[in-house]
Amino acid sequence: MKKALVTGGTGFIGAHVVRKLVERGYHVIALVRPTSNLTLLKGLCLHTVVGDLTDFDSLIPAMRDIDELYHVAADYRLWARNPHEIYLNNVAGTRNVLEAAFVCGVSRVVYTSSVGCLGIPLDGSEGNETTPVEKNQLVGNYKKSKFDAEQAAVEYVARGLDVVIVNPSTPVGPGDIKPTPTGKIVLDFLNGNMRGFVDTGLNLIAVEDVAEGHILAAERGVTGEKYILGNRNMTLREILETLAHLTNRKSPTFHVPHFLALAAAVVDTARCMALSKEPCIPIEGVLMSQKKMFFSSAKAIKELGLPQSSIEDALVRSITWFEENGYVKRPMDEVGVH
Repeated sequence: MKKALVTGGTGFIGAHVVRKLVERGYHVIALVRPTSNLTLLKGLCLHTVVGDLTDFDSLIPAMRDIDELYHVAADYRLWARNPHEIYLNNVAGTRNVLEAAFVCGVSRVVYTSSVGCLGIPLDGSEGNETTPVEKNQLVGNYKKSKFDAEQAAVEYVARGLDVVIVNPSTPVGPGDIKPTPTGKIVLDFLNGNMRGFVDTGLNLIAVEDVAEGHILAAERGVTGEKYILGNRNMTLREILETLAHLTNRKSPTFHVPHFLALAAAVVDTARCMALSKEPCIPIEGVLMSQKKMFFSSAKAIKELGLPQSSIEDALVRSITWFEENGYVKRPMDEVGVH
């Protein structure tokens, strides 16, 4: 029986990775903090070990005798009162995890990066694993921290650690417990808080397919290679229109110019900072939206066999999960999901 350690196993993607591994008969260990919310792991046959990415010594006991490591944990925020925390968790934390794996002789590591640290072609075409990018071209601390963390993974490959890198695009589906910034788009729509939209785009994929992609990367991925785990490129307007169709709700029709969205974000951030609250409209999120994050998953489909499940079905599962777990203020039975 293979033994796998998953960091970030209590989170959106990580919990699905854990579930897939359990279903395959792995002996699964999830690294958790004392304060971790274990809701998404309920009912699964696994072990938990207390540790912290920023505490190297706490990682060694969890890493011993591990066959495969899935480093999924990340600090995914578009705003932080102290941005240093994002770099501490994503960069220093990743270096600690990889060093512990190196010291303990882990056979294979799957590192969860992000399409956020890949290049986006200026002509609006799809980016891929080799699209050039410089760190100073990236917007926001999250993207820049993930860029640095990915470089750390490449460095460990050069040192002899067997690391495969996966770059998930925008996962949707059940279990978006925080929720992520993408899940918040769905939730804002469901709660009637989406009054308009900017001209931007994302690459959507079912979160279950992202989890499957991690395990396929461990099985079939080439050491040191990157694989984009994505599916369909959609503009924000198309996403909202799809949500409207699935829920019998009206889709926003007001196209918000980027300059107006940015002005609103600046005002909102200043107001929320004064009240010691997290901004509803993060400035970094608005700046990111100025480019459509469209990507090709052709490499992962061809080399890994990445599944391409229905985006509509994934959105329905997301909607249903949010409603069943009390995130939606307006009951779904008032409108119906189909």
